[in-house]
Amino acid sequence: MAHGVRILGWALVWIVAVLCLAVTIVPRFLDRIYYRGVAGDHFDGARFFNPDGDDTSAPPGGSRSGFFWRQVTGSDGRPPWPAQVPVRPARPAELLSAATPPARDPGRTPMRVTWIGHASVLVQTPGLNILTDPVWSERAGPFGFGPRRVAAPGIALAELPKIDLIVISHNHYDHLDLATLKTLYDRDRPAIVTALGNDAILRSAGIAATALDWRQVQRVAGANVHVVRNHHWSSRWFVDRNRALWSAFVVELPGGNLFFAGDTGMGDGRWVEEARALGPIRLALIPIGAFRFQPGQMASGAHIGPVDALDVFRRLEASRGIAIHWGTFRLSYEGYATPPRLLSAAKGCAGVTDRRFGAVVIGRPVNIAPMTAATAPPFDRDAVLRCLAGPAGNGLP
Repeated sequence: MAHGVRILGWALVWIVAVLCLAVTIVPRFLDRIYYRGVAGDHFDGARFFNPDGDDTSAPPGGSRSGFFWRQVTGSDGRPPWPAQVPVRPARPAELLSAATPPARDPGRTPMRVTWIGHASVLVQTPGLNILTDPVWSERAGPFGFGPRRVAAPGIALAELPKIDLIVISHNHYDHLDLATLKTLYDRDRPAIVTALGNDAILRSAGIAATALDWRQVQRVAGANVHVVRNHHWSSRWFVDRNRALWSAFVVELPGGNLFFAGDTGMGDGRWVEEARALGPIRLALIPIGAFRFQPGQMASGAHIGPVDALDVFRRLEASRGIAIHWGTFRLSYEGYATPPRLLSAAKGCAGVTDRRFGAVVIGRPVNIAPMTAATAPPFDRDAVLRCLAGPAGNGLP
C-alpha cells in the first residue's frame, strides 16, 4: 500500500513537471494580454515594472524551473510545516453587527478586524464590510495544484456578512482566487477595486471590477479607495509575467485610513511615504512571511521580512498594525512560526516596547482602538540584523 502511494506521489510530481515544461514550450498559448495602454514610468507598453529598476520576478537561488521543482518535491531542505493547525472560525455573532450605528464622533468610529488567513482580512466599520485579497480555496495554484492551506479560513465563507468592498492587490493565486471571488460576487455584488489588467482576469469569470493605476482614486461603496504603489510582480502562467499591475491600497474611513500593503518587497521604499501622505492611518495590514528562499535570508526582492515590516510600520506612522501573509500557505523556506517569532525578536533588538504592531490569531476578531498619535524613532537595520544573528534570533529556521 505504502509503495503504491509513493508511486502515485511521484507520478503526480512528474505530471506537474511536465506541465511546468509545457509552460515554457507553448508560451503563445499561455501568455495573455490583460492591459493595453500608453507607456509610462512603470509600463513599457507591454509589461509593467518597478520604477526603481529592481526586477523581483526571478526566483532567488536559481532558475525558475529549479525553484518550481524544489517547491513541488520539498527538496530544498526547508523546515517542516505542520499538516494542519487548529483554527476556531469566528461566528457571525462575534463580528460587527450590521445594526451598529455610526459614532457621533467620527474619530471614535468602531472598527473590528478578523484575519481570515494569509492576506485575507475582513475589516468592518458601521455600514461597510471590506475584504482584502479573499482566498478560501484549499490550494493556492492552478488546476488544483499549489501549496495546500494548513489553516482553515478564519470565517466560513457561507457565514461571511454581506461584503461591500473587495480590494485585490495582484494576480498571484494566493491573492486572486477566482472561485472565492465568483461566489462572493454572485452573492453580494460587492464593489471590487484592483490594479490595471487584473480586471480582465476577473471578467473572464463573469466578475465586474474597477481597475486603477497607481495614484488613482475612486469612490466606491461609500469610501475613497486609493490604489498606491508597492514593490512586487505578477503572473498566473509564468510567461504572462507582469502583464497586470500590482498595488497596495489606502481606503479612507471615518476615524482614520486603512492601509493594505498587498504583497511587497522594499524596493526603494518610497511607496511607504506615498501611502502615509494620503492621511493618518488607523490600521496597517503588513506582510511578514514568505521572505526566506535561502537559509538565513531576511527579505527578498518581492517580500519584506519582519525586520523591514517593522520599519514600514514605523514610517507609516500608523496607529495600529497587524502582521499578515504568514502561517497559511507554505510558500518559502522559513519555519511555520518563524515570521511572528522573528518580528518579536526584531522588536526587542530595535528597542521597540509597544504592542501596536504584531500578529493576531486567525479567526479571532480584534477591535481596533481609535487613532492615537503614532511616532517612533528610526532604528539601525544592520544593527538589528546583527542582533538577530546572535542569541536574540535563537537560530530561527
